[in-house]
Amino acid sequence: MAATEIGNDPYGARVRARLKTGKLEVVRGLGILVPFLALFVYLSFASSAFATKVNMLNILDQQSATLIIAAAGTLVLVSGGIDLSVGATYSFAGVTAAHFATHTSSATAILLGIGAGLLVGVVNGLVVTFLRINSLIATLAMAFIVGGVATRVTGGNLLVLFDKPGFGNFAQTEFLTVNTSIWIMAASVIVFAFMLGRSTAGRYIYAVGGNPRAALLAGVPVRAIRILPFVISGAAAGLAGVIDTSRVLSAQASTGDVSLTFAVLAGIVVGGTSILGGEGAVWKTVIGVLFIALIGNGYQLEHYNVLYEQITLGVILIAAVALDSWSRSRE
Repeated sequence: MAATEIGNDPYGARVRARLKTGKLEVVRGLGILVPFLALFVYLSFASSAFATKVNMLNILDQQSATLIIAAAGTLVLVSGGIDLSVGATYSFAGVTAAHFATHTSSATAILLGIGAGLLVGVVNGLVVTFLRINSLIATLAMAFIVGGVATRVTGGNLLVLFDKPGFGNFAQTEFLTVNTSIWIMAASVIVFAFMLGRSTAGRYIYAVGGNPRAALLAGVPVRAIRILPFVISGAAAGLAGVIDTSRVLSAQASTGDVSLTFAVLAGIVVGGTSILGGEGAVWKTVIGVLFIALIGNGYQLEHYNVLYEQITLGVILIAAVALDSWSRSRE
């Protein structure tokens, strides 16, 4: 068939549409990876202290909590929801673990801390799904509730665990010269990535986030799939809170760690996960979080004004959302 005939044929139009969609997917896939590599190379030449093992491990250790929460939060955004309670849940789990560490064994305290986060996630999922409250409002309200409960438990005081070195071993123990906090983070990210990208539940999460009505007609258990990401997000925030409490051997209640919540959502969005649901990947979120972390580390090493770091992050976040909106409109 001649080229002109193909061009006039509806099948040819569909082929061109698929090629265009494929190009857009490439843009989305490489959108964060290219600037991340460029920034890494630049900082490697700009500062001799950047590309060292000590600095790299320090970045990973500091970002362990954010990476765990963001990896789980990717599932929430892909499913079409959003979780603004992760900062408060993180603090709540930390003070819960610290409180029980002074009365029980370290292992029990760790499990109870993670369980506290899991409980918050279950409540979030049930409220959003069965009460049909917008997830942004529901999780924002939950952040205030959880923060208030944590403050009541601690009386607003800082809980110190310097006399509980066994509890600190959870995050501070080294294996192959790498802290266990980093190993736990890596294992968690791999599990969440496999769940979203390779499991049946992950395919259902994409389906529900992309078109819940079509997913329901296809036999997907929509309610259960809507609850599951919030449960995972709560448990991840609980784990992250326990890890950081173990790292610093102290914890304090918060009505909602806004900076942590922002860092998590920024990393997810900058990584290319759509705020409208149905699209995203955990590995992209990891790159997004580390990209933001490298910016902060670069400003610190080069002694730049912190104000410009905030401006830079704001511009990057707007650009990421704009790219997602543009690519969707092109499709």
